[in-house]
Amino acid sequence: MKYCDGKVENIKIAYIGGGSRQWAWGFMSDLILKDDISGDVYLYDTDYAAAKRNECIGNLANTAEGAKTVWNYHAVETIDEALCGADFVIISILPGTMDEMESDVHTPEKYGIYQSVGDTTGPGGIIRALRTIPMYEEIALKIRDICPNAWVISYTNPMTVCIRTMYRVFPQIKAFGCCHEVFGTQKVLIEAMEDILGIKGVKREEIKINVLGVNHFTWITDARYKNIDLFPVYREFALKYKETGVIRPKTANWNKYMSFLEKVKFDLFLRYGVIAAAGDRHLAEFCPGDWYLKSREQVEDWCFALTPVSYRRETYAQRDEKAKRLCAGEEKFVIEPTEEDGVKQLRAILGLEDFVTNVNMPNKGQISDLPYDAVVETNASFCSGSVRPVCAGALPMNVRSLVAGVSARQEMVVEAGLLRDPDLAYQAFVSDPLVRLTPDESKKLFDEMINNTKNYLKMYKI
Repeated sequence: MKYCDGKVENIKIAYIGGGSRQWAWGFMSDLILKDDISGDVYLYDTDYAAAKRNECIGNLANTAEGAKTVWNYHAVETIDEALCGADFVIISILPGTMDEMESDVHTPEKYGIYQSVGDTTGPGGIIRALRTIPMYEEIALKIRDICPNAWVISYTNPMTVCIRTMYRVFPQIKAFGCCHEVFGTQKVLIEAMEDILGIKGVKREEIKINVLGVNHFTWITDARYKNIDLFPVYREFALKYKETGVIRPKTANWNKYMSFLEKVKFDLFLRYGVIAAAGDRHLAEFCPGDWYLKSREQVEDWCFALTPVSYRRETYAQRDEKAKRLCAGEEKFVIEPTEEDGVKQLRAILGLEDFVTNVNMPNKGQISDLPYDAVVETNASFCSGSVRPVCAGALPMNVRSLVAGVSARQEMVVEAGLLRDPDLAYQAFVSDPLVRLTPDESKKLFDEMINNTKNYLKMYKI
């Protein structure tokens, strides 16, 4: 890297999963909107053809309307080429194919178990984790051997398991996981302010929160806008919309499989007095199955959706076609900034701005009543060459047992993955609150799901 006149040039970024049809394009947009950073992005993917298309798209993005800088993109055939000399490593991979995801999400439905996402917790999240852990173990070892001082930003789910795996394999790694779910809750707080107080025009970053928990099951214990305590405002808002949810206009971005009306979030707040800080689709999966996911009808009553893998297949195919059109010059690259903080974090580490945002990192005391070294989600302070978790205190007693159980199960899954021990994985599986089955039924489901993903579990003792 080279610092020159307030800018940082010649940055090398290794993008693992560089054939991405979604995250990579958003990352490209975020990069070229900053005029004080530039360099090279090396794209590695097991699908080299997809990485090659993104090489073309990324280089075309430099000429897009609104671009403020230049990044050179290079598809490479080995992870070693991507990592060599890297200052930053971005990881965004799909652990398996849509066929494995199909099993993760839909096989449990034969046993009356419904999942709205199926990538973080529940039976689907656990089986996905067993595929992901060996992949992240290999990546962490490569980083240790090739670019041990690089900063590593991971977007892959199950995020907690991914980050924990890397630190177990390479304790000195400088890695953290990024997730935008908390940002959505800040926006709900803005809606509450507009509705209850009539205050408009507030930006998300102006909502100051204390967040703690584990990824996708985070909680806000303090929320303020300037000198306004937002908890009484949020309570009034939740009581007002607890039956109907917050009904919003169906804009061009509205999606029936991804949208929700915050009813789960409001219910959890009115139960516990703490703001649940993730989307309803994720929150529901961490709770006992009878609360929100007992049946399709119950899901509909709570105003969220079970996202089918058929929808993901369809959008994946659409993005594939778009990639081909972009490379052929039949469609122009349009800058579409994301709501992720990855590029802001990168700039802060480079000393270009300081800020605080939520990340997933090992617990070094930032949450006082969760196990040391377990990966947790809290705010962290980003500044030159440093990412320091912010002390968030203890979880409120009434949600502690819920979160502690999730954390313990995640630790068990990581241990099972690193030991390649399916029996230990089953113990985590059967203890999940969505698995409301007899021991015989749960074992039958586990074995069926393992068999469906066996092509990615050949290193296990199966």
